[in-house]
Amino acid sequence: MYHAIVFFPLIGALIAGLFGRFIGARASEYVTTACLAFAALIAWGVFIDGEHATRVQVATWFTAGGLTVDWAFRIDTLTRVMLVVVTSVSTLVHLYSIGYMEEDPHRPRFFAYLSLFTFAMLMLVTADNLVQMFFGWEGVGLASYLLIGFWYEKPSANAAAMKAFIVNRVGDFGFSLGIFLVFVLFGSVAFDGIFPRVNEFKDATFHFLGYDWHALTLACLLLFMGAMGKSAQFLLHTWLPDAMEGPTPVSALIHAATMVTAGVFMVARLSPLFELAPNALIVVTVIGGITAFFAATVGLVQNDIKRVIAYSTCSQLGYMFVALGVGAYSAGIFHLFTHAFFKALLFLGAGSVIHAMHHEQDMRNMGALRPYIPFTTAMMAIGTLALIGFPFTAGYYSKDAIIEAAYMSTRPGHTLAFFATVIAAFFTSFYSWRLFFMTFEGPARWAGHGAHGHDAHGHDDHHAPAVAHAATAHQADGAPGHHEGVAHNDHGHDVEPASHSAIEHHDHGPHAPHESPLVMTIPLAVLAVGALFAGLVFKNKFIGDGMDAFWGHALAHGPDNHIMHEIHNAPRWVSLSPFVMLVLGFLVAFWMYIRRPGLPHALAEQQPVLYRFLLNKWYFDEIYDRIFVRPAKDFGIFLWKQVDGRAIDGAGPDGIAARVVDVTRGVVRLQTGYVYHYAFVMLIGVAGLISWYLMTGLPKGAH
Repeated sequence: MYHAIVFFPLIGALIAGLFGRFIGARASEYVTTACLAFAALIAWGVFIDGEHATRVQVATWFTAGGLTVDWAFRIDTLTRVMLVVVTSVSTLVHLYSIGYMEEDPHRPRFFAYLSLFTFAMLMLVTADNLVQMFFGWEGVGLASYLLIGFWYEKPSANAAAMKAFIVNRVGDFGFSLGIFLVFVLFGSVAFDGIFPRVNEFKDATFHFLGYDWHALTLACLLLFMGAMGKSAQFLLHTWLPDAMEGPTPVSALIHAATMVTAGVFMVARLSPLFELAPNALIVVTVIGGITAFFAATVGLVQNDIKRVIAYSTCSQLGYMFVALGVGAYSAGIFHLFTHAFFKALLFLGAGSVIHAMHHEQDMRNMGALRPYIPFTTAMMAIGTLALIGFPFTAGYYSKDAIIEAAYMSTRPGHTLAFFATVIAAFFTSFYSWRLFFMTFEGPARWAGHGAHGHDAHGHDDHHAPAVAHAATAHQADGAPGHHEGVAHNDHGHDVEPASHSAIEHHDHGPHAPHESPLVMTIPLAVLAVGALFAGLVFKNKFIGDGMDAFWGHALAHGPDNHIMHEIHNAPRWVSLSPFVMLVLGFLVAFWMYIRRPGLPHALAEQQPVLYRFLLNKWYFDEIYDRIFVRPAKDFGIFLWKQVDGRAIDGAGPDGIAARVVDVTRGVVRLQTGYVYHYAFVMLIGVAGLISWYLMTGLPKGAH
């Protein structure tokens, strides 16, 4: 049964990837989608059944000395939750992609990548040991590289794919060091060999970089470094917005159910270690709070509809890590569970908008879409309400529990996390309604604009080799359709404004927007049900009275960790603060984008420094480019030209070859063709030979 959940996506990926060109695109779509649907049905079955924790042995992976690594599935409540999230969202994304990618000539490859991505994530969440988890971890990274760069003819897609891959390698380096340290301490990488013995090492130290560190704290910090990269936390977040270069279904899968949730899952899975490393949990709390605040501020001014939702994902991941940091592990996983529904809904809804707008993604070229795409509008409204935590929607229960846990915690850093998450709730409401109003309300700003976007799933965009892409313009969002000054590319550098004619869509004109086909709207409806009711239905099991029975021993709660019970004693004003923030965010957005639509432009002109600061994402790309990218590139050029070219090749193969050429050129000069030249050379040779014998004497035995 569990074998089917994990391996059916792999079977679909292999069929579509190896035989897609023989069976055709439509068959590849059906096979991969059917495999995922079957896996999702089984996953829901085992989730509802809720049997006790078990271990399913698949095979012995390898044995090296005293280390034996099994390929096995660790099945407990945490695994079942993740299986449901991953397979459900992936199934709906596969179904949605049948309509969204209809015009793409490489659909078999796309669906093979999607299924491979899902398989890697399933390997990660079912891992019974750290090595198997690392296998799934790197598999997710590989698949994300393939999907983000799916339209590989686009330079911006290639750059985004490499950026995601490289930034994640930074985090993965820390993750691998953490695995090594855990093995040094415990002599095992299997969870059953680690968790029962954690108390033996609660006071152990480890000498590293000239200092004696608390061993578990050091191990958890290194492991969390991997989570920061994979879940796009502050400092290692820069890859996430650029991942929007992939097709919209990829964005939904990466941001809702798979890659970015891997770090949250990993910290929750290793909660027995983190519980005995309180200083590491302080770092988790602070980083989560900063991420929630930072990403929300950047989302305030983004104009690309997908990038707004991307920064929303980054912010919501910060909430999850705040919950993990204060010890409210079940609340963090509950938010992961609910977030998967409404964030997938928002991304797929954004894809429906882009489809309706003939691949336009700039919200300044939208507006008044509600009469044209009423179903998509309703779905986006539901997703927005769930994201901002409107009462009784999915996000309401999980987000409020995290904010209350941050307030009631006694761990250092909880105050910063509380205020950061409350302020982020206000920003989230503002930019969510800003997106909604700019897209669906107000005047129609799309008249005369054809297909300008860079997320074209047709046959035009991703086959254009020279794509001129500008992510945002130095123009306030209140001045629709008018691009002035200079633009900023994905890395924030000033570039000339991209010409909308750089990508010509011969099959689309400036005609009215249209609703998406049924194969795209059905997944929206299913996700909307989850966004509305997942919190209400599962609240009691995840964070309510049935929590202990539901989770069992899947999550660690130390003897001093009573945070999930303390949240019920939170002051009334703390419980009301998220609702107050969402109302304020709605009112401000309504005032600025419905009642006073010229106000955002005026504010941007009054505060150009702040506007540019947020528009350019706190200049992290520029800072990293100056500190890391340029020096690394200059060092590489130095190694290439000076060390490799001049020193190694110059003194090695190229130098020897050049000397051989010089010698041969000298010898060639002797080949004149005149007999008297050759006689003269022979005479010189005989004279030299006689001189040698006269100076050294005849050899012994010669007469």
